[in-house]
Amino acid sequence: MITIRSVKGRRDLRAFIRFNYHLYKGNPYAVPDFLEDMLDTFDRRKNAAFEFCEAELFLAYDGKKIVGRVAAIINHKANKTWGNRNVRFGYIDFIDDIEVARALLDTVEQWGRERGMNKIVGPLGFTDMDPEGMLIDGFDQLSTMSTIYNYPYYPKLLEQLGYEKEIDWVERKVTVPTTEAQADSAKYIRVAELSRKRYNLHMRHFRSHKEILAEQGGQYVQKVFGVINKAYADLYGYSEMNERQILQYANTYLQFLDMRLLAIVENEENEPIAMGVGIGSLSHALQKAHGKLFPFGWWHLAKAIYFKPAPVLDLLLVGVLPEYQNKGVNALLFAEIIPVAQKLGFVWAETHPQLENNEKSQGQWAHLDCVIHKRRRCFQKAL
Repeated sequence: MITIRSVKGRRDLRAFIRFNYHLYKGNPYAVPDFLEDMLDTFDRRKNAAFEFCEAELFLAYDGKKIVGRVAAIINHKANKTWGNRNVRFGYIDFIDDIEVARALLDTVEQWGRERGMNKIVGPLGFTDMDPEGMLIDGFDQLSTMSTIYNYPYYPKLLEQLGYEKEIDWVERKVTVPTTEAQADSAKYIRVAELSRKRYNLHMRHFRSHKEILAEQGGQYVQKVFGVINKAYADLYGYSEMNERQILQYANTYLQFLDMRLLAIVENEENEPIAMGVGIGSLSHALQKAHGKLFPFGWWHLAKAIYFKPAPVLDLLLVGVLPEYQNKGVNALLFAEIIPVAQKLGFVWAETHPQLENNEKSQGQWAHLDCVIHKRRRCFQKAL
């Protein structure tokens, strides 16, 4: 018999987080959740999203054995923005057993009903900065540190339980051009130069994450992420990041970046109007570290960052202020990042998940050699 218990205390929380690792142990494509990051994610004192979200974590047991997990989340800011009453299910994992999946999702459904929600959607995290979307194609492709990997039986069982498509994301494998002629990459350079001159734009560079965090007394990084807030405002389920969230994400990710892979475009008033950022893949390093920083995981991460980086570049974020979209500004970002990627020896890049109906975002890859190699889905069901 399957029983569901709410996570109580740090011991339960660690079991919740590590269930994902144990379920996928030995899988060559899955990248484990980073234990230390996950502990912070579910810490109400450290995760700024709890200022406008409520959540409860649940574990499924078969006797004394854990066989599944799920988070029930209500993002009140997103619901207010979009006029919804949605409860989200996220961080969901389960063995290949429909009764386990049913028990987990029934629990989230009831949790949502008790709080006045009329629809369940997911998998989604607290915000768009968390992993979202269940993999439905590309199960034989290596995952990334910021996306979800799941077994093929996951979406099949959800469909059997009456869940239907809400929206899909796609991810691309992009070959880094080796010559200007390859994949028309020279077009980015020409368009970038035209855009630069026409709109009086220029690139801004930083030597370290400490430098950008200190710029303008800490306000500059707020402005950079403000570009993301405005660029993503109309995208599915997006909730604007507040100052505390921005600082949280900046402190988490900037320390791992090669600052040459952070491209920022400024206007003539020296205000950021676009940004793009990539990071050398840490997927294999996290697999070798078993998803933990200690006792030896830090060495695998340090090796991947400083000594022997992977040939894969993960593109984390690309954003352009709405008033500068369709004006060649994306070309400025690519014209900046492509030569750096070539110099650093990256062979191909992995795009972040992009909504299938976001035509502007989809079109920016037109002049590069790329292929859609993963697709992920947000499911929904009326309550």
